[in-house]
Amino acid sequence: MSLLKWAFVFLIISIIAAVFGFGGVAAGAADIAQILFVVFLIGFFVLLLLGLTVYKKVT
Repeated sequence: MSLLKWAFVFLIISIIAAVFGFGGVAAGAADIAQILFVVFLIGFFVLLLLGLTVYKKVT
């Protein structure tokens, strides 16, 4: 969950920087937020797939 939290932190930083006119900082923070969100989604889907297949409880 902390990875998603950091993505939102960088998203907020990029929005605040954009409001104050710091275009380079805003673009950099937005790129970092996007990368972290994609990494979070990939990890979520991998763990979801593993949970549905490999780690199923055998009865």
